[in-house]
Amino acid sequence: MDIHKISDLIYAEILKNKEALTVQFNKTKVDIGFFYIDNLLPQELAKHCFEVFPDPAEMRELKSIKEYKHVSAQMDKHHPLLEKVIYAFQDEKIVKLIGEICGIEKLYPDHSLYAGGLSVMSKDQFLNPHLDNSHDAEREKWRVLNLLYYVSPDWESANGGHLELWPEGPKRNPIILESKFNRLAVMATHQTSWHSVNKVTVPANRCCISNYYFSDVPLKESDSFHITKFRGRPHQTFTNLVLDVDANLRMLVRKVFKKGVRKNPHIYKK
Repeated sequence: MDIHKISDLIYAEILKNKEALTVQFNKTKVDIGFFYIDNLLPQELAKHCFEVFPDPAEMRELKSIKEYKHVSAQMDKHHPLLEKVIYAFQDEKIVKLIGEICGIEKLYPDHSLYAGGLSVMSKDQFLNPHLDNSHDAEREKWRVLNLLYYVSPDWESANGGHLELWPEGPKRNPIILESKFNRLAVMATHQTSWHSVNKVTVPANRCCISNYYFSDVPLKESDSFHITKFRGRPHQTFTNLVLDVDANLRMLVRKVFKKGVRKNPHIYKK
C-alpha cells in the first residue's frame, strides 16, 4: 500500500469523526487539549505495522532517572511500511484537518522527525512527567501538537505504558489515555502540558509511531522558550530535586548557546 492510500484512510476516518473530536479537544483545551480516535486504520494494516516494528536492540536506548525506552528516527533502517505511515500523518490535508479540530490556523509537519519517529517501551520502562522542548531543532517554530499512534495488538489496561496528562501539574493526579491498539492520541504541547508514560508491567512491547506539528506562534500567549524539562512523580521527592537542578543547568546553557552545545541526534538523516 502506498503512502497516498494510507493518508487517504487516515484522513477519511478523522474527517468522519471531526465533530466529536472537536468537541473533545475544546472541552480539554483550557488545561491540556487532547483528543483520541480508535480504529484509525484497517485492523490488518495496523497489525502489520506492529509485526514489522524494529526490535529494541536495533534502536537507540534512552535510560536514566528521566526515562527508559528505545527510540529511532532513522526510518530507512526499518521496514518501509513504517516510514509510509509516519509520513502519511504529514499529508497536507491531514495536517489541515487536525488544525481545524484543534483551532490552529497554520500547522507545519516535521520532515526531519526531530524527537518523533518510533518508540518501544518494554517491561519496567517508563517516561517521567515532562514538558517537551518548546521549539523545533532550529528554534524557529513552536512545537504545538504531539501525535501518538499505538500499534501493539491486545494492549490491556493492566499492561501499563499508557499516556498520562497532568493538567494540574505533576503534583496532582493524571488523566490516563490508554495506549490501545490502533488508537491515535493528539495532545497540545505548551508551557504547562505536563505528560508522561507509566511503567510497562508485562514482558511485551508497547510500540508507538509519533509526529510533532509546529506553528509560527505558541498555543498560549504566556508561553516562552524552554528546553525539555523533567520532573519526578508526586512521591519522588529526591528525583524531583535532581531533575530540577538538571533542568536549570541545561536552561542556563541554552541562554548562552541558543541552539545547544550539540545537535540532538534524534533526527532523520536522509
